[in-house]
Amino acid sequence: MMKTTDAGPHLRILAVGWEGGGNVPPTLAAVRALAGRGHDVRLIADDTMSAEAIEAGARFLPWKRAPNRPDRSPESCFVRDWEIADPMAGFQRWCERIFVGPAQAYAEDILEALAAEPSDFLLGSDLLFGSILAGEIAKVPTALLAANISVWPLPGQPPFGPGFQPARSAADRARDAEVSAMVEQVWDGFLPGLNAARAHFGVAPLAHVLEQPLSAGRHLLATSSSFDFPTERLPDRVRYVGPLLEMPSWARERWAGPPAGEIRPLVLVSFSSTNQGQADVLQRVISGLAGEPVEVVLTLGKALEGLRLQSPANVIILANAAHDDILTMARAVVTHGGHGTIMRSLRHGVPLVVLPMGRDQNDNAARVDYHGAGLRLDPSAPPQMLGEAVRRVLSEPSFAERALALGHAIAEEGPGPARLVAEIEDFVLRSS
Repeated sequence: MMKTTDAGPHLRILAVGWEGGGNVPPTLAAVRALAGRGHDVRLIADDTMSAEAIEAGARFLPWKRAPNRPDRSPESCFVRDWEIADPMAGFQRWCERIFVGPAQAYAEDILEALAAEPSDFLLGSDLLFGSILAGEIAKVPTALLAANISVWPLPGQPPFGPGFQPARSAADRARDAEVSAMVEQVWDGFLPGLNAARAHFGVAPLAHVLEQPLSAGRHLLATSSSFDFPTERLPDRVRYVGPLLEMPSWARERWAGPPAGEIRPLVLVSFSSTNQGQADVLQRVISGLAGEPVEVVLTLGKALEGLRLQSPANVIILANAAHDDILTMARAVVTHGGHGTIMRSLRHGVPLVVLPMGRDQNDNAARVDYHGAGLRLDPSAPPQMLGEAVRRVLSEPSFAERALALGHAIAEEGPGPARLVAEIEDFVLRSS
């Protein structure tokens, strides 16, 4: 039974995590915030997250039946993005191997954990359909944590995936409707497997895969409403809680600072902590900035730390560096467009050049472009074009002004961890 104290409810929480790169820091930030509030938190996740979960204040449970990564090496990746040229084929592979295909295995592990220790609340993942199914079966108040913008369609927004801007004409609206229907059809290709999992647990079949997330009472978006596109109306179950910017555990290397007396603009280059086949793009970025009057700090991340790149004198390569120290001095960021990198850059008021390589990156880049806080380029852009884009972001004041204004707007919404905790406590009290 949930206990209530003068400080508020004391909840027994089972949180769900999985090793997907950029989704890990927000999950750990949520765990840290909930445990810091005094709640009893267990995290069921991949073995890669064990030490981090314990350090954040949770008790850790590994996946037993569900997919479980033992490390963060490229060899252990469930989906090898860099080998899949077609984005739709890559999305289908993720659905098959993680999102929907193993729903029964994920649900069985979660239900076993709930049976071992009753919980007042389940914090599921918006992309692990098995976590959503488990909450429905166990009849435990369930919220879904989205590490970034909503994967599911919000009224008035373009469909997730292609990186469209909001519709401004009848042709745009027709485009959005056509792509949305195509995406739903891809999701529904996994409906037989999802319904088989539901039948295994004795629950009724669904007509569409995207009906499953509706069984959760809350959908918590770990992004900013100021950063996101406007919506016609926000469904009551959907709440923005703000960015959850946990520093990756491996980001320990410190930057010593620019050379003494150096006054040239500093550019941070960062292309994800997971392998997406970035070597070619990174080398072209380096080539494009080699002749520019800038100092460059390029950070690799855990999965890329052994990558060999040719770098000129104005480029420093760091294997596992924290970004905040660098961003206090940076004038521009060149990035793949991961949500965490973009939010950190905007928090420091630094404009961006974004070269999206898949996943949520096209849509993050579209929002940077929409707000005028940077430029979006195709990742195949030649070095000269990359250099010109950075030069433009550095020389045109509007980019820095809009990045700074957007950063202030995000900050004014309040700290993400505290908002997340408040939303969860309110939801559980209303559900009791």
